[in-house]
Formats: sequence, C-alpha cells, structure tokens
Amino acid sequence: MAPTPPLKEQLRARFVGKTLHEVPTPSVVLDLAKLEKNCARMLDATARLGLLWRAHIKSHKTTELTRLQVGDSLSTPVSLIVSTLTEAENLLPLLREYDARDRPVDILFSFPPVPSTSERLIALSAHLSFCSATLTLMIDHPSQLASLPPASFSSTPVRIFLKIDTSYSRAGVRPNSPSCTALVAAALEAEKKGDCILHGVYSHAGDSYGVREGEAARGFLGKEVKGLVEVAKEIGEKRGGMKGLVLSVGATPTAAVVLSGAGLGGEVEGLVKGVEAEGGRVEVHGGVYPTLDMQQLAAHASEPSVMTADDIAISVVAEVASIYPSRGPSNTTEALINAGTLALGREPVADKGTIPGRDYAGWGFLMPWGALSANPVPGADFPRVHNGWQVGRISQEHGILSWQGKPEDEVPLKYGQRVRVWPNHSCIAGAGFDWYLVVDGRRKGKEDEVVDVWPRWRGW
Repeated sequence: MAPTPPLKEQLRARFVGKTLHEVPTPSVVLDLAKLEKNCARMLDATARLGLLWRAHIKSHKTTELTRLQVGDSLSTPVSLIVSTLTEAENLLPLLREYDARDRPVDILFSFPPVPSTSERLIALSAHLSFCSATLTLMIDHPSQLASLPPASFSSTPVRIFLKIDTSYSRAGVRPNSPSCTALVAAALEAEKKGDCILHGVYSHAGDSYGVREGEAARGFLGKEVKGLVEVAKEIGEKRGGMKGLVLSVGATPTAAVVLSGAGLGGEVEGLVKGVEAEGGRVEVHGGVYPTLDMQQLAAHASEPSVMTADDIAISVVAEVASIYPSRGPSNTTEALINAGTLALGREPVADKGTIPGRDYAGWGFLMPWGALSANPVPGADFPRVHNGWQVGRISQEHGILSWQGKPEDEVPLKYGQRVRVWPNHSCIAGAGFDWYLVVDGRRKGKEDEVVDVWPRWRGW
C-alpha cells in the first residue's frame, strides 16, 4: 500500500486550479501578491531605519508566511515570536534550514512559562541548540525563573526578555515600580548564576489598536520606547551598561509607523540613537501587518500610500443563503450568509464615535469582488464613514449582511451569490480554519484561481 501523502500535498491536489467560485464555503483566502508586498515593506523599512526586526507568526501559524516575514532570500537574522509552543515545534524544520544557511536564528515564546510547559521547553531548547538556534522566553515575575530550562539541556543558557507594561495592562511590570525593580534584580541574579542570559526588555502596545490617526500611533510608539529606556537604564546601572541589551517595541499599529516616509519622528529617533550610543539596540515586532484587516485599516497608523483597503490580504468566502427585502433600516435589504462567529470571529473594531454606534460596528466588510465590484471601499474617513455592505450581526454559523448608506444606492444581492468578507481581526478569523487557500492577484484573468494551500498549525 502506498504511503498517504502529506497533508499539504493532499490539499493541493484537492484545491489548486479551482476558482473561489468552486471551493467550499466558508473558506479563508490569502492573496499572495498583497502578502509579499506588505512583508517586503516592513523588511525594507526596518532595514532603512537601522532597526532590528522580529516577526510574530501567531496570526497565521504557517511555514509559508513565516518565510515571507523574514525574507527567504536574505542573510539577516531570523528572529521570530510565537504565542504557543505548537508554533515553535512546527517551525523547527524551517529553523534548521535557515541555520544551515548561516542565518542567526532566535525564537521567542511570548507567553510567560508555567510549570506545565517545562518538559516541552526543555525539549525545544535541546532541539534549537542542536541547530545552533536560540530560545528566548518572556518573564514578568521572578517566580517564572524557576520554569526556565536548565542550562545543561542546551549549549547556551536560555535568553530572557523582561515584559514591560508601558500602557496596555495585559501583562508585564510597570517601569519604575517596585515590581519592576524586583524583577530586574531577580533576572540579573539568575544571569549571574548562569541560569539565563538577560537579552532585553519588551513591550506590546496593544492599546494602540484603538487609535484612529497615524500621529496617535506614533505617540504610543514613543511611550513604548520611553518606558523601555527607563528600565534599560535601571538594568545598565546594575549591570555596568546597556551593551548588547535589546529594547523590543511594537504592535502592528506602532510597528506600521516605521512604514511612513516620515520615519520614527524626531523624539523617538532621538531615544533610539541614545540607546545605540549606550551599546543597545532597538527592535521592532509585529504580526498582523502581512494580512491586515478592518481593525488595522481603522487605526490609520501609516500613510494611505502604504495602507489602504486594497492592501488587506485576507478574506473569507461565503455564500448568500437568503434575502430579506425591506427588513433593514429605511427599508434596506438584509441577507443571510453562511459565515458567522466561527468563521469571522467575534472581535469588534473599537467604536470611537462621539455617538456610540455611529462609527463602524460591524463584524466584517464585503470586499468589492465579482458582482459586488461596485460595493464602496472603506477610505480615509473609515470607520466614521463606512458605507456599503457589511456583516451587521452574527451568531455561531449565521452572518447577517446589512446595507449602510442611502437605500437608492444599494448594490443588489441574489441567492447563491458568493461574497468575500474582510474580517475585523485576521488572527481570530484564521483560527476557525485548518488551512488557507492562496490566490495571486497578479495573475490577470486568473486572480480567483487557487495557486497553493497553506495548512495552519492547531493547538497549544
């Protein structure tokens, strides 16, 4: 009996060559042309500004998109972030490949270690040591240092980032707090004993997702850098300087600031130069920027020339299952699609309107595509202006399309019609699927044809 082909080969045999009008619905789709462009912009921008770059892969959980995020043909370091150990374990073959090409490799597990992860962290550390890669862990409490893999299981001790809370209040210690001072002291003591290497300090400006103007995102970036500089100085006073210390900042809105032609801005640029003068380095990290989504579009964190609706690389294909004439406001139509919470996620774009509910409160926006090519595209005034078909309500399997705008401008829908939904948050939307169907918008006349299938990793 012939061996069963690997999953990717099975999926390619099933889907490659079919169009998005032939695949099952709902399906999640990535546009390779847009992914490549978005990834190349970030690599070019960080290199131009002399910043280190670390790619977060939790949004997509695939080998293929990881390659794009670090530049498959480059010789620069491969610095990655994972949110689950499953992601790290599935990355091992790729990391060995990069190590064989003499690219320095480091993987950061971004969730603080807990006792139940000890055995897997030991095994991961040993595997990475075998291929000369390094493992970095996130620490925000002295007790977590007891869960570090023993140095005897790898050729070098594990590296650690200290997680610093510069504003988000999700995880980390606040700069200049007693908790921060205690954490720094414990980390330096562990380093002195040879249990770890204090690699740097790390911040995630998750609250920057609520910004609506590019300059506001720049302000969050400045707050991140300032907070980390304060902690770095505290470390430097006790360690004999900042030499070799990495200050890692970012969330996609703050990371996207670097894409702007204006660069980092005077204040942030001055702080970065100050760190470099002390022998430290500033690193940028981000994860949603390759696919983008409605949340990132609403943030306007970068110039329109590098972030518009046309740059959103992810969509969910669904079908219109029913039509409800005159059921919506002002006698507009509503329609049912077969994509609800489990296909789109249930994460709203934060409503920043002066009147609650006036700004975009939907669960996805219909992409101009096929018979809906006339559907309005979210522009510079989104989310305040959000005319067109959107997913107005959802339940587990049901999505209700609603029309925003003048009733007389309504673009008609019909039963059985296929639509593509730009989701609010690509990380959550992708999590409902086992693989991505990949198309390439550069293939004129064949933009809707599946050219590849990328399996996603599941579990923790």
